[in-house]
Amino acid sequence: MTARLRTWAFNIVFFSGSVPYVLATPLMAALGPRVLRAWVRSWTRYNRHCARLCLNIRIAQSGRIPDGPALYPAKHQAMFETFELVAMLDSPVIVMKQELARIPLWGWAAQRYGMITVDRSGSAAALRTMMRAAEAAKAEGRSVVIFPEGTRVKPGETPPMKPGFSGLYRALGLPVVPIAIDSGVAWPKTGPKVPNGVIHFAFQDEIPTGLPRREIEARVHAAINALEAPADPPHPVRVE
Repeated sequence: MTARLRTWAFNIVFFSGSVPYVLATPLMAALGPRVLRAWVRSWTRYNRHCARLCLNIRIAQSGRIPDGPALYPAKHQAMFETFELVAMLDSPVIVMKQELARIPLWGWAAQRYGMITVDRSGSAAALRTMMRAAEAAKAEGRSVVIFPEGTRVKPGETPPMKPGFSGLYRALGLPVVPIAIDSGVAWPKTGPKVPNGVIHFAFQDEIPTGLPRREIEARVHAAINALEAPADPPHPVRVE
């Protein structure tokens, strides 16, 4: 019951407080991309503060974030990391499912920010559209985040990689930094959140460009699932 009440408290505080952020987005967009991205980062920090205040959920970050743009394939267990990675990686472009772009106001704001929407059917046309948008992001010096397993999964689930990642890897020529995330333990896909938890963002070793598809997919899949198998606990550089 405590978890359910605290989850309700988070939902009330976060979603009511998000209304001004979303409504003000058109004005911020009119002031230019730098202002809009700063505004979005402020919103992601608000999400973090709400999680800490209402649920006492903290963040532990380990590993090294490289200087300059990179391709970040990440584990996806909750909406939490979609917000958090925007702040951690200084306004990256995030590949998201097309359905999210249809949410009134939010979808428009996400596309103005630079989110890449993709049709999960995996058609050739959809993949070409994703490639063009990712190349435009690279030209702006922005990193690209993709959830290569395709959708949110429960802790312990390790579905196969979708084809979009290897296409981005070949096209962008950016260093690859996989991110293992265990958000689903404290922030499950359905049901109440689990208070007093720690969500780990474990940045793995950088993988070079130019590897064969089978090798890069195998290495990335293992790296983003590093927190799914029994192992030594991660060593965070900070907990917030």
